Amino acid sequence: MYLGIDFGTSGARACVIAPGGEIEDMARVDYGAPTESEAAATWRAALFSLIAAIPAGMRRRLRALAVDGTSATVLACDEALNATFPPVPYHDTRATEEAAAIRRAAGWAHPAASPSSGLAKVLWLKKHLGLARARLYLNQADWLSALLSGEPVSDYHNALKMGLDAEAGRWPEWVEYLADVDYLPIPVKPGTALGLVQRPRARELGVSPDCLVRAGTTDSIAAFLAAGANGPGDAVTSLGSTLVLKLLSERRVDDADSGVYSHWFGTLWLAGGASNAGGAVLRQHFSDTELATLSAQIDPERDSGLDYYPLPAPGERFPVNDPTLPPRIEPRPAQRVQFLHGLLEGLARIEARGYARLRELGATPPGRVLSAGGGAANVTYLRLRARLLALPVMPAREQEACYGTALLARDGPNLFPGERDV
Repeated sequence: MYLGIDFGTSGARACVIAPGGEIEDMARVDYGAPTESEAAATWRAALFSLIAAIPAGMRRRLRALAVDGTSATVLACDEALNATFPPVPYHDTRATEEAAAIRRAAGWAHPAASPSSGLAKVLWLKKHLGLARARLYLNQADWLSALLSGEPVSDYHNALKMGLDAEAGRWPEWVEYLADVDYLPIPVKPGTALGLVQRPRARELGVSPDCLVRAGTTDSIAAFLAAGANGPGDAVTSLGSTLVLKLLSERRVDDADSGVYSHWFGTLWLAGGASNAGGAVLRQHFSDTELATLSAQIDPERDSGLDYYPLPAPGERFPVNDPTLPPRIEPRPAQRVQFLHGLLEGLARIEARGYARLRELGATPPGRVLSAGGGAANVTYLRLRARLLALPVMPAREQEACYGTALLARDGPNLFPGERDV
């Protein structure tokens, strides 16, 4: 059996699969929004609770496990992996001065040059904590994996926003200059074997003493792995609170003006970006029941006649990077079904514009789009998107990110084109 664990913003999920990929068991823990001071303890408890929730017979048959987490959520730790400061979450932007220093060293277009990047948070924590309070700076998935393996490393995906040179697979000299890499985790390929679950932990959790811990990934890339994309031109759109686009490309593309960057994916690159538009704006105006009822009344082959850019608040990241861009959801029609039609079309046009921007930058053109997240269940929305994207649009193979992480536990680096698990 193989175990994948996914840590999101408000909860964690676990998935156990058989060697053929069949789902054998699922579990979840909802922890809501813990306070900053409670976050690390809450995540630790959720990790162990999820593993304990798996039937005992399956736990004893676990061959390997992996953990994914939110990208650029950073913990300062001592050498015993105890958090010495409340975790700084992925959306925190306090590190503005540190981001300016990164831009001077690496250029303003680097994925780590944002105040919300992992590296900016590391520099902020070092400045405010001092050497006595922290010996390691780890991403969320790094820390959770290390609680099981004892090995504080970081996979290439989580390490990108800490400044990793994704092509060389190492910390560049400018990161050494700014941060001192002795305080950063060793970067490894996602799926790399880190070692067995530590024996005291394995006994405590009832896990096989031969269970391997593999380096994980980010939550959004885990969702991509779960979707079933497998070759250049395969794209995955995730419609949660926001709209996230990812495209397997033979060429690496990066463009700060458009909010685009690429992750390592073996011999390919995973290019994409995240819009602030998404399900959050729909829920500002409609209940789940209304969304289902009104969607069934929409003709997806007909244009609404409305030109919306449906943001929940001012500011956009991708396909344009404009922190002042205002929402455009006027004029408001009298009929709510027509209003919903316009919003869904607006989201689909943002998606189409996003994939067009990736093509313009030189990425492999998308050949099909797999849908993950809440929007994947809306048949009207799928058909509307297929019309506006002029591409086949279909539901993802699996919707849960923990399934993708379970595949990573099973296959290790072999999950990525051109890689071998050694």
